[in-house]
Amino acid sequence: MRQLRDIWRLNGADNDSAGHLGIIYLSWQLPSVYQASSGSSLQEQWREFAELEVEGTFSSSLLYEGMQWVKDDLFIHMRLPAGEAQTLEGWLLELAYKHTKNWERRFVEQLGSMQSYQSEVQLHVGVGVASNDHHTADGLIWYEVMKKAILHGQVADAMERSLRRRAIDDLIHDRTIYSVYQPIVSLQQQGKVFGYESLTRTEDRTWFSNPMELFLFAEKEGLTYSLDRLAREKAIDGCIPLASNQKLFINVMAQIMEDPSFSPGQTLSLLEQHKLSPHHVVFEITERSAIADFGTVKKALEHYRSQGYQIAIDDVGAGYSSLQSIVELRPDYLKVDRSIIQNIHLDEMKEHILSTLIQLAAKMDISVIAEGIELAEELEKVRGMGAHYAQGYLLGRPAPFVSNKQ
Repeated sequence: MRQLRDIWRLNGADNDSAGHLGIIYLSWQLPSVYQASSGSSLQEQWREFAELEVEGTFSSSLLYEGMQWVKDDLFIHMRLPAGEAQTLEGWLLELAYKHTKNWERRFVEQLGSMQSYQSEVQLHVGVGVASNDHHTADGLIWYEVMKKAILHGQVADAMERSLRRRAIDDLIHDRTIYSVYQPIVSLQQQGKVFGYESLTRTEDRTWFSNPMELFLFAEKEGLTYSLDRLAREKAIDGCIPLASNQKLFINVMAQIMEDPSFSPGQTLSLLEQHKLSPHHVVFEITERSAIADFGTVKKALEHYRSQGYQIAIDDVGAGYSSLQSIVELRPDYLKVDRSIIQNIHLDEMKEHILSTLIQLAAKMDISVIAEGIELAEELEKVRGMGAHYAQGYLLGRPAPFVSNKQ
């Protein structure tokens, strides 16, 4: 194992190649209750395990410069080639994540007698990359990279979060999402397709297994607006042709409308490009979290309605959706969640809930859409109860928009 002083020497005058220096930082976080009694034992086992794994994994790589222990923290030193720092950092992130997740799992499995707190120990991992600037003292460069790696690894899920962030940044930049469309069928006009709900899909599911996961992560990272705007653009781009009397339901998070930078003007411009109008569009308000400011959202909706857009409230009967949302926002459509519709023909309580919603909607001149229809019995039940429209796998699965035969 080469020590840090040897690494600094190799980066000296005898090595003039341009490039970057990289660090992978690893540190076990042990609950304080165990540190006094078992901390030393754990760290000794980890040191032995880690040195074998690092040497076995990287010793044959020309990029590997060695490892260094600072107390109980391990730093793996890499000499990276010349290139764009962001690209190199991404490569190092993927490399570190691939190996350290495996090391963490295997080491925890080997704890044996320490099984009582296997679920409580956490391996913190971080990476740092910096340009190999020969105008700066070698030791200072490594020190700066080590600090970056430590700061990056402050939380246990730093690696995965960083890779997810890079993935969503690339997704938005490269516009690599697409829309599929699920038909919404009229129950009063012999199954005629009334409209389509646009649903977002990703081409690569490595980091986001489903759209909900993608949008929730975007919200955490402050990227909700960018992703929502892209999803709307893709929804409109992919639904051509659309009959003059049909609707396109586009999901919009309620929080987007609370954002002062949100403007429907871009949606209108895109519609015009495809010879569509706001009268074709229903903004489907998705409440993934409670609406903080009904006043702001209502003001935005009034502006949309003045242009011809309609409004639907999604997930009624589940999550945060409530009577307050219906009363405050006065939508044109209520989409009753599948949790209410599933097996409604067998559940008297679900029938009472849907009946109440239909009566309320009738008094407010709102149309009701029953979501998640998968059984013929469910369809007949909601039709007989007076629901206006239905949506679900029984009536059509989400798919790309191919043609319009209505």
